[in-house]
Amino acid sequence: MKVHILDDWFDTLRALPCFGKLDGHDVTVWTDHVEDIDTLATRLAEAEALVLFRERTKVTRTLLERLPRLRLISQRSVYPHVDVPACTDNGVLLCSNMHAGTPSYAAAELTWALILSSMRQIPSQMASVKAGTWQTGVGKTLRGRRIGLYGYGRIARAVAGYARAFGMEVVWWSSQEGRARADADGELVAESREAFFSGCDVISLHVRLKPATRGIITSADLSTMRPDSLFVNTSRAGLIAPGALLDGLNAGRPGMAAIDVFDTEPLIDPADPLLAHSNLIATPHIGFVTEDEFDLQFSDIFDQVKAYADGAPIHMINPEARDAQLS
Repeated sequence: MKVHILDDWFDTLRALPCFGKLDGHDVTVWTDHVEDIDTLATRLAEAEALVLFRERTKVTRTLLERLPRLRLISQRSVYPHVDVPACTDNGVLLCSNMHAGTPSYAAAELTWALILSSMRQIPSQMASVKAGTWQTGVGKTLRGRRIGLYGYGRIARAVAGYARAFGMEVVWWSSQEGRARADADGELVAESREAFFSGCDVISLHVRLKPATRGIITSADLSTMRPDSLFVNTSRAGLIAPGALLDGLNAGRPGMAAIDVFDTEPLIDPADPLLAHSNLIATPHIGFVTEDEFDLQFSDIFDQVKAYADGAPIHMINPEARDAQLS
């Protein structure tokens, strides 16, 4: 099969052990990011299988209608960036391993790194010592403080383990169902949403982005946070109401934020008001960007390509597209 891989910005995949699973296929790897439909359609004109690098490129109906040879899209996890009905209408099978029960430890570790970096002022302290001015400011100890985890999922529970190892108290908030599961597991659930936001030293957001959760964190939520608190988001920017985080930082509630995700990605404008805010620590959506995580994820993705080529597709999201291909 002619397999095209999009958005492998650092040409990482060829060096991974799992890349050998594509042996025998005609593989093209694109190492830049393109949004222009005409350019994408030209590049992918011969593609029979398309491998997506998380949510870096949107697969729209307009694009799919210009890819008549395409039969398979292979990716991992959620797929808000893929127009599934358009895939079905165009006879394109979407396969995605939802990896139930397997948290992204890479994302959990980055969350903890951002918390430590913020509370101990590591970026500014590094800049100070490199500038020859030695120390600047005073950080905060984590032990004895309270962390609030919004979302009772796999990554959040991994972060909770790190927090407890550092001697922090863990409190939860989530959907009604999530709170019920946390309570049944003997976890400490906040008495109310307001008590959750107002009572924590650190709040970390771990919720999947879908229509029901878009904008779930509001300006009112952030305004109840303390001036010395930290808000962390390594999930998705769309979970926060538009402009709410910048407004909150400008108002001093929360006092600090540490994020790995933005409304516009890649964000390459250093003058962006949120990115440039003095009380923000930011990373460029690298929660999943480790060699180990890539090999885990793309091993699944390449298995889906192999299974399709062998005539026995797995992890089908729209099996009706496969039925149409066989009819």
